[in-house]
Amino acid sequence: MNFLYERITYIFDPLHHLWEHEKMHRKISVLLVLFFLGSLVGIELKRRGMLPHSLGQFIPGNHFYAVQAAFTVVLILEVISLIFTLPCSFSRSVGKQFEILSLILMRNAFKALSQFPEPITFAGNQDAVLGILSDGFGALLVFALLGYYYKVKALASEEAMKPTDLYSFVAAKKGIALVLLVVFTYMGINSAILSFNGAENTDFLHGFYTILILTDILVVLISQCFQPCFSAIFRNSGFALTTLIIRIALAAPPFYNVLLGLIAAVFAILLTVISSGLFARPKKGPRH
Repeated sequence: MNFLYERITYIFDPLHHLWEHEKMHRKISVLLVLFFLGSLVGIELKRRGMLPHSLGQFIPGNHFYAVQAAFTVVLILEVISLIFTLPCSFSRSVGKQFEILSLILMRNAFKALSQFPEPITFAGNQDAVLGILSDGFGALLVFALLGYYYKVKALASEEAMKPTDLYSFVAAKKGIALVLLVVFTYMGINSAILSFNGAENTDFLHGFYTILILTDILVVLISQCFQPCFSAIFRNSGFALTTLIIRIALAAPPFYNVLLGLIAAVFAILLTVISSGLFARPKKGPRH
C-alpha cells in the first residue's frame, strides 16, 4: 500500500501546486475577464444581426447572460478548488463548500437578471426581484456565518493521528480527489458537447454534487480506519451531514435554499464548538 500511496502523492501534489500557484490564478483571472468581455461582444453582434445563423443560434440575445456565464465559470473553478481541498481536514473541506454555496447563491441572484428585458424595468418582474433579494442576502448571511465558522475552527483542536496513519489517510483522500478530477472533467466535456448539439438543461454541476455526497460518506468510512474513537466518528459524520444539507439547499427552490444554507452553517458551527469544547482531550499538564 505504501507504494500506491507514494504514486498517488507523486501525481496529486504537482497538480495541486500548479493549481494553487499565484501565476495560475492571475492567468485564470485575466482569461475570465476576456471571457466576459467576449461574451458581451458576441451578444451585441447577435443583437445587431452581424453573426451568421450557424453561430448566432448558440449565443443568447440578452446581455445579462454574459454575467450568468461568467459566474458559472467562477463556480466551476471553485468546484475544482474544492476537489483539491478534499485531502485537507474535514472542517477545511466543509468551509470550502460553504464558500461555494455563497457563490452559488450570488450566481443565482445574477442569473435572475436574464429574466429581465433590456432596458431593465421593475414592472412585471417583481418575483425576479424578490429572488434576487433572497439569494443576495442569503449569500451575505452565509458569508458572515462562514467567517465566524473559520474563527471557531481556528480555536478548535482535532483528534491527532499517528504520522504513518496521517500520511496514509491523506494519500487515500488524494486518490479520491484524483478520481473526482477525472469524473468532473468527463462530465464537463460531455455537458459541453450536449449543449453544442442543442440539448437543454445540461448543467452538470448538480449531478456532480450528488457524486460529492457519496464521496463525503466514503471519506467518513475511510476515516474510521484511522480515527476509530466515537467523538471523531460523530464529528466527521456530522460534517458529512452538513454537506448533505448544502447539497439539498442547492436543489431547493428560492427562499428554501437560503434557509437550508443557513441551517447548515449554524449546524457546522455548533458541531465544531461542541466537539472541540466538550469532547476534546484535555492537555496533559507538567508533572510536579
